[in-house]
Amino acid sequence: MSFIAGSGNAPEQKPNIIVIMADDMGYSDLGCYGGEIKTPNLDKLAANGLRFRNAYNSARCCPTRASMLTGQYQHKVGLDRNGKSLNLSGVTIAEALKPAGYQTGMVGKWHLSEAVPLKDKEKHLNWLNHQYDPGIPFAELSTYPINRGFEKYYGIIWGVVDYFDPFSLVDGDKPVKTVAKDYYITDDFSNKASEYIQDFSKKEAPFFLYLAYTSPHWPIQAPEAEIAKYMDTYKDGWDVLQKTRRERQIKMSLLTAADNPLSPIEGRKWAELSTEEKAFNVKKMATHAAMVARMDAGIGQVLKTLEDTGELDNTLIVFMSDNGASPEIPRVPGYDRPSETRAGEKLLYADEIPTAAIGKEIVYTGIGPEWANAINSPFRLWKAESIGGGVRTSMIVNWKGLKTKKGSTTDELTHVMDILPTILELTSTPYPKEHQGHKINEMDGKSLVPIFMNKNRPGHPQLFFEHEGGRALIEGDWKLVQPKEQAWELFNLKADRTESNDLMDKNPEKGKTMLEKYEAWSKRMGISEK
Repeated sequence: MSFIAGSGNAPEQKPNIIVIMADDMGYSDLGCYGGEIKTPNLDKLAANGLRFRNAYNSARCCPTRASMLTGQYQHKVGLDRNGKSLNLSGVTIAEALKPAGYQTGMVGKWHLSEAVPLKDKEKHLNWLNHQYDPGIPFAELSTYPINRGFEKYYGIIWGVVDYFDPFSLVDGDKPVKTVAKDYYITDDFSNKASEYIQDFSKKEAPFFLYLAYTSPHWPIQAPEAEIAKYMDTYKDGWDVLQKTRRERQIKMSLLTAADNPLSPIEGRKWAELSTEEKAFNVKKMATHAAMVARMDAGIGQVLKTLEDTGELDNTLIVFMSDNGASPEIPRVPGYDRPSETRAGEKLLYADEIPTAAIGKEIVYTGIGPEWANAINSPFRLWKAESIGGGVRTSMIVNWKGLKTKKGSTTDELTHVMDILPTILELTSTPYPKEHQGHKINEMDGKSLVPIFMNKNRPGHPQLFFEHEGGRALIEGDWKLVQPKEQAWELFNLKADRTESNDLMDKNPEKGKTMLEKYEAWSKRMGISEK
């Protein structure tokens, strides 16, 4: 790809841009990050692109999405806590690119419009069950994607859905009230993304597509034939899975044994489970794997559409996850969890679930903490924590304009909020100071274009994290972190990427200095420390 003389790093032909986000995916789920799940399409993107070994998100669904779309810390754009609406202190990527002549579309999970339950709890559950229509939008219409820069939108407004019959599914701002008998949301999103690309390709203008899958967020649900492919894969349990993934990561040069000690799995020991308990948990993990594999197949369909329309060579593709794997096991219906299917069949939660039913529409459950810890290998803990298992993400960039070696990796400190400034630089698009009468905050992200061009990048001297009590600061080789409801810990990431050896007692002054910097940032963000 050629470049315009005197225009820095902006390509001569503005690229199409596709940002793909998985939901609650384990750090090592993909084959190209050490996983055993069959992900040939993402693996191919990695083999011909660039993988990031030091990329971060914001620990949970809404904060990460807000930060990625606006290039800011989530606290500055209304997402100091999960479930709120994206405010007008930032522009989304779509809002920034539309004035630059881009076609814009989004498919998938939005989750940046505050969901307000009905006051009548019975009617609210019936609404979730598709058995009652209150005749109101799923959230304030002004917060929908269609009103935040996306010309086309098809997806869910809320954050949790039945994969076979989703709640809050809309086309633009119109509810999609019924779905086909053989419906599966991952396939639907892949089909719609392909349809959008076909429409975009008919015009000369480049396009931006944000494809936000719900997979593999709970409830873990997948077609039975897909689950069956993995029923023999996880019989040795989570301890063995974590170890084998880490060994594979070492062989792939994604990490070294010396600076990645194996983090202990918190929770039950596999050997102590009964035969029935093991079978129950094997089916859970097989379902999770099926969900990831189905998403990868959908991405393959999207890539095929790009190829068929002649758009592939001029399309920048970025893939990431909104947080690490989730330990959550929902136990009761309510808020965003239905109680029955549309036909009135009772949904099964927690201890009510028979093994054979896992993966089906009537089951609302998650994989649990042990599997979550294992599939975030080699990192500790899980979603919502500022420890590695919560905030580390696999991240792939594929683009013909990359000057890095095919299949290479980078250790550049990277955050999802770097996506917007990267896109602005690549497309020579200015960042607005105002938008539709609202003052726009300065960006916190930093462009990744120098990395793409295989040049030195003035990166992040510091990265801060906070989500509902999980807090952290990365500065150089050091990370100060406070897991929820625990004491502050201090790690040297150069020697201990898995945050296994707490150095706070040996380096109290370092910890104190970093804590002062964190508290100053926290005050600037207006974060409540209650």
